Amino acid sequence: MLNDIEFIDGFSTELSDDYRLAKSYVRDIPTQALVYIRSFTHKLTSQLAIPHGLIFTSPNLYDRIEQLHQARLIDPPAVRALHRLRSDGNRGAHPEKYHLTQAQLVTIAEKSIEHILQLIKKLYPLVQQSAPRYQFDAFDSFAGRDLCYRAVMDNDAQAQYLVGMSLKAKGLMLQEQEQALAQVLLARSTFNDVDSKTEKTSTRNSAADAFAQAGYWFALASTQDQAALFEHGVSLLHGYCGHPNPIEGEQLIAKAAEKGIVEAQALLGFFYLVGSSQFSVDLIQAERLLTLAANSENAEAMSNLGVLFYQTQQFEDAFLWVNKAAKAGYSNAQYHLALMLVEGLGCDIDEPASLQWMNEAAEQGQVDAMLHCGSDILHDDNASQQQRTKAEHYLHQAIKYGHNVSAMIELSVALADGILGHIDVVQAAYLLTLARTHANEEHRQVIEPLWQSLAMQIDSVIALNPTEEELITLQQAKSLLL
Repeated sequence: MLNDIEFIDGFSTELSDDYRLAKSYVRDIPTQALVYIRSFTHKLTSQLAIPHGLIFTSPNLYDRIEQLHQARLIDPPAVRALHRLRSDGNRGAHPEKYHLTQAQLVTIAEKSIEHILQLIKKLYPLVQQSAPRYQFDAFDSFAGRDLCYRAVMDNDAQAQYLVGMSLKAKGLMLQEQEQALAQVLLARSTFNDVDSKTEKTSTRNSAADAFAQAGYWFALASTQDQAALFEHGVSLLHGYCGHPNPIEGEQLIAKAAEKGIVEAQALLGFFYLVGSSQFSVDLIQAERLLTLAANSENAEAMSNLGVLFYQTQQFEDAFLWVNKAAKAGYSNAQYHLALMLVEGLGCDIDEPASLQWMNEAAEQGQVDAMLHCGSDILHDDNASQQQRTKAEHYLHQAIKYGHNVSAMIELSVALADGILGHIDVVQAAYLLTLARTHANEEHRQVIEPLWQSLAMQIDSVIALNPTEEELITLQQAKSLLL
């Protein structure tokens, strides 16, 4: 009986390498597995189009899937399956934007392999009468060991690059954990006046160590691998191995862009869009580079190209590219698309579509969208308790990942007024304290009357002779506002 790799190879030899590589990296480097899954999905759309002479009008994967659907070459379940694989692949390309743990990425990658097999089984009759029987060989954890061996013993540049990418993904996740822990430790030290310096330093060093190791491997591979050259530039730019070196970092990124590395073109285009240490604003260069990267399906480049056209008041072109980036799964673009749709900039006003994209961006963890959706729910008198729970989650996430002061204020008011179905004056006071720490002058003008109001509310409740337990809680909240 065939194994699953042979099963894919029987459908198309053009797809079997991407499938094999994706499967091999699932357990050890799930981000790389998801990148190969996206590549597999892109090639699959070509395999489906070629026999029918269909010529794609866009390199964008979303557009290609939709064009196959419009030509009736695939049915709606296949369309949904392709879009699901496209979405999963985006998580591998931009893991830092989805706030996923290593375990969650592994689960997504494993499910994506399962979805590929289900889809190919469905599509098999397009190349044969029926799909052959096959047996799935279990995932293993040898790919990471093999990569490390090749990176060290064979001085294999591609293996060194992939080891670096794995360590970079680890560093990004540890960094998020560190930021979340910092919030917890701040609350703990605020409430209990404990010294958490050791715990903070330990977590911070873990993230720093992962970035430093990633930077080492990128530097080692950069002389032979152009993708590693780009990552080495990013490493220097952000100081993975010590102090940032933006001059050399940006020069290496520019060199990688000249070599055709799409991510480098996207980042260099961004430098020209907003200015950087080495590159002054040059909208002609920005448009050229961002267009190159956008046409190669870099969602961030699509979004920034939309920003460029928006800034130059070319709203129809701005809408075109922001729309493409949103459909490619880029949450920042989904948020901005929602704003354009509600205002009718470059498009017809479409409030239902705006709401749909705003919710999509919030679900994917876009901070501004989470604040927007959370605030809307809290200000809706007809919102259900389930919706209010979602609002509370959104605002907590906006605080956790964006240190968003407006979210801190909104959530503090909701907890003090019982809008969420319960009153928590300690948490409300803590959030106002945190908001004041991060506030600008405009925020402070909002915070001060809320501060006084909450202090008066606490004093009023204390005057009503609460229970001993309630009194301890109220005095704890009051101490935060002194």
